[in-house]
Amino acid sequence: MFELKVITRFAAAHQLKMVARQCENLHGHNWKVEVCVGGETLNEAGVLVDFGEIKTHVRALMAQLDHKFLNELEIFDDQCPPSSENIAHFIGTRLQEMISVPDVRVTRVTAWESDDACATYIMN
Repeated sequence: MFELKVITRFAAAHQLKMVARQCENLHGHNWKVEVCVGGETLNEAGVLVDFGEIKTHVRALMAQLDHKFLNELEIFDDQCPPSSENIAHFIGTRLQEMISVPDVRVTRVTAWESDDACATYIMN
């Protein structure tokens, strides 16, 4: 299997309830997001998928998150709070819907909220 990785960043604020006291306060992060897509077959150009296509879709997703108070977005609510885990899930599932290349799928998305803390969603 071949796997490609695209790394991007966004800045946003969120508030998490029932975690640690400090996280319950409104606070922000400069998230780093790693998106991986995979597949078995290369096209006639010898690539799995054009990096440009993946980057275009990822930029569109980042525009929905960047410089926002994530708790106010429709995609996040009390049942799906804007944790790093749920951010990674959101990006992965939405990106999969956007990819038009047959047999190319999102394999995992990692959302880093700091240099030493991240959450990864592994797609099935």
